[in-house]
Amino acid sequence: MLGRSKDWLLGIAGGVLLALMTNYNSLLAKHTSSAFGSWVAHGVGAVAALVLVLLTTKAFRSGGAKPEEKRGKMPLRFYLGGIPGAFTVMLAAIAVNSSLELSGTIALMLVGQVLFGIVSDSFGLFGTPRRRLVLADLLVVLSVLTGSALIIFGGE
Repeated sequence: MLGRSKDWLLGIAGGVLLALMTNYNSLLAKHTSSAFGSWVAHGVGAVAALVLVLLTTKAFRSGGAKPEEKRGKMPLRFYLGGIPGAFTVMLAAIAVNSSLELSGTIALMLVGQVLFGIVSDSFGLFGTPRRRLVLADLLVVLSVLTGSALIIFGGE
């Protein structure tokens, strides 16, 4: 039970951090440019990643095992994940500064994630097991789309 609640808390924390990142990047992009906002976001992320790598390397060494023994060689395509991430940050900064504002931008990001998740499950993309589309999946998409429409159009 504790492991499941930890997953929920990590998911909520990730959502909060995404909203904060989008808000601060859009403020930065409003006063500079969306490209500069993206560079700052990825620069801060790179520094944070470096700190995490150094901390985990130190933790592996204190445990007696070399870090190379704990991991395998990573495929080159895994490093390409930063490219769509950079575009996501730039486009989010542009969208937040438009008539959509922060809540509409995050709602549409959620719609995109849910739809891509369903497509990924249906076709077994990225090594995930294939799963048939069921009525509950369509209800989830309908609920997310309805909520997003209320957020975007309800504020007027």
